[in-house]
Amino acid sequence: MGYNREYICFSSDLIRNGCFQKLTFVVTIYLSCFLIRQVGGSIHEYQNESFIRRSNSFFFHGGSEGLYASDLHIDPDKKGSSSPEDNHLNGKSFIRFESITFRRTKESAERKNEMQQKTGLVEAIIVEVKDREKIGGSYLHSAAICCTPDLSKDGSCKVGEVIIHQDPNNPYHPQRMQTFFEGKNEDTTMVLQTVEINRTGMYYLYFMFCDPELTGMMISGRTVWRNQGGYLPGKMAPLMTFFGLMSLAYLGLGVVWFLWFLQYWKDIIQLHYHITAVIGLGMCEMALWYFEYANFNATGSRPMGITLWAVTCSAVKKTVSRLLLLVVSMGYGVLRPTLGGITFKVLLLGLTYFFFSEALGLVENLGNIDDLAGKARLFLVLPVSLLDACFIVWIFSALSQTLEKLQIRRSMAKFALYRKFTNSLAISVLLSIAWIGYENYRSCMHLIKLLIRVGSVVF
Repeated sequence: MGYNREYICFSSDLIRNGCFQKLTFVVTIYLSCFLIRQVGGSIHEYQNESFIRRSNSFFFHGGSEGLYASDLHIDPDKKGSSSPEDNHLNGKSFIRFESITFRRTKESAERKNEMQQKTGLVEAIIVEVKDREKIGGSYLHSAAICCTPDLSKDGSCKVGEVIIHQDPNNPYHPQRMQTFFEGKNEDTTMVLQTVEINRTGMYYLYFMFCDPELTGMMISGRTVWRNQGGYLPGKMAPLMTFFGLMSLAYLGLGVVWFLWFLQYWKDIIQLHYHITAVIGLGMCEMALWYFEYANFNATGSRPMGITLWAVTCSAVKKTVSRLLLLVVSMGYGVLRPTLGGITFKVLLLGLTYFFFSEALGLVENLGNIDDLAGKARLFLVLPVSLLDACFIVWIFSALSQTLEKLQIRRSMAKFALYRKFTNSLAISVLLSIAWIGYENYRSCMHLIKLLIRVGSVVF
């Protein structure tokens, strides 16, 4: 009797009222999208980084970000509503060099003359992607990056400097800032300066030197990159709006679900509480990501605490969503009151997925935004993908068995609902796989283009 009362939601009267159809719709639409993955900051810090040799030059990649052009038309009402420092930065995009220090080796410094004012040159070069071919001697039909005595004969460049082809119509791109060592000093500090960005594009920063005697030099300090609307990089700026809208969407879904709860409160079973938990986790996840991006945009660095909570909330939601789909597919609440002997296997799969999903989220959101290696991410993406595949296979295998049992018992109403659920889930999985394939293709093409661009500048 207790069993029949507990699972009364699946009675014929309630099916006619539409509770189970709504339940199926919500589970399919909002939980099957778990396969679509969610695709760190504008302050780039350098701690005793070394230079790499390319051709006849030495370089260090200081960062790369998409930057919008500075807004020259600033609303006067907004300008007067903040502090003087904020007013100065409001609407401007820039790259600021802060505490950039170069340290050469003691042997290199001792070879210089104490009386000389300039005994070593380091250049910071800001180049937009479409201007990358202006770096180096390609326009002089030379593979050299640094100017040589032969190339300097016609006055095209100065010996010891990086070759930059200046366009008369756009003489400020690429931009170079020079810093000199003095006498036998082992250290030199770059002048604190801010380079304003007046053209929208993808910008790269390189620190370069041409003197082989500076081999072994290290760089420390940081650069601050800012867009006109804040510190979020160009590729991440739309995400703040996205998470804000998704927070409102989850809030609306929560209100609708609460009203359904009130309407069918006498027929609530444990499964409904699990769905409520997933919706609540979705609200918290989107709200946390929104505040994380808003804080990032305001300060230029990711708030560690909020980021950790957002990543954890996201991992918990994904795990619970997958487990909920799995137990529903097994007929939990329809054919069986408990999972029986497979409970341990289900929980083990869920815990394993949570561990790798949490680790992947931390690597993605706490790493450098311009990291080209991504070895740690690749190491974690593979097990997460395999676990996703395990969930998919197990879910559809369980659905097949559940449909077969319902057909044998001639529970045609439940059979029809589960068949619709299976079809909807299959379509969602196919769309998710297609989207993941498209995203992977775009990511691979972006990485290839990025490596080509970097190579065309430094080779």
